[in-house]
Amino acid sequence: MESIIKPSDHPVPELNTKQKKRIRRQKTWADVKKNKMLYLMIFPGFLYFILFKYLPMGGLIVAFQDYQPFLGIMGSPWAGMKHFIRLFTEPTFFMLLSNTLILFALNIFIFFPMPIILALMLNEVKNKYFKSSVQTLIYIPHFMSWVIIVSITYVFLNVDGGLINEMLAVIGFEKVSFLTSPDWTRTVYMAQVIWKELGWSTIIYIAAITAVDTQLYEAAEMDGAGRLRKTWHVTLPAIRPVIITLLILKIGSTLDLGFEHMYLLLNSLNRSVAEIFDTYIYTAGLKNGQLSFSTAVGLFKGIVGLVLVMLANKLAKKFGEDGVY
Repeated sequence: MESIIKPSDHPVPELNTKQKKRIRRQKTWADVKKNKMLYLMIFPGFLYFILFKYLPMGGLIVAFQDYQPFLGIMGSPWAGMKHFIRLFTEPTFFMLLSNTLILFALNIFIFFPMPIILALMLNEVKNKYFKSSVQTLIYIPHFMSWVIIVSITYVFLNVDGGLINEMLAVIGFEKVSFLTSPDWTRTVYMAQVIWKELGWSTIIYIAAITAVDTQLYEAAEMDGAGRLRKTWHVTLPAIRPVIITLLILKIGSTLDLGFEHMYLLLNSLNRSVAEIFDTYIYTAGLKNGQLSFSTAVGLFKGIVGLVLVMLANKLAKKFGEDGVY
């Protein structure tokens, strides 16, 4: 009688490393061919990041050199940590750090919750025409440049002929130097940020709210929950992953508040509270020609942002959230 041969009697030989790589490469190319239109759509964005984000990172070596334009990167003398030591030992460093951190804290604790609150409020509006009209009005400032925003603010807050100051003078109050007083600089800064970006920042939250399962609201309503309880127990938990993701990305820009806005607000009278790393890099690098030093300051900003994103992402995962990666 012939013996019955079981499949286990002839085990399939394990694939070696080269074969595994070849199979993985074949699967990858098969996936690319299958979804070629999707990959074609992301190609411009991919090319943008390669050309304008990753390739310029090679120039960071300038931060460790005494860079001379006529010598080039390859011919400039090596300086090591000289520019970083100068950055951390200069008296202006702590002023720059404190100003930047204070403005960032204002963005996190004042501005960041406001789009969430506004999106929740708009979600409760039942009249679609009124809702769309409000959304259109609050989106418009986002499409204005900071030059226009600051210019409009100047028209309202200028001491000589400004609308607000003229109204204060009419009712018997003294005029206030909103644009030059250090006491008002941060308030004006936050008012401009809220005016320009509040409406646009609600888009992601409104999109996340519309994706919430309506059956959850129906179940909560059957349990006797009102609007506030449905918002607290249904809407906010549902959009929490979006809030956490945007918060992590916001934390990554701790030292990167944007050059244009603060540079337009900056003047010799409010410099003690308005000078931040972004404006300092412009002054040191382009105005004073200290290219290596300004590159070192920019590298310091980037490293701090990267570390904070990694820490925030790790902390989010520790509390059971998905995080950014």
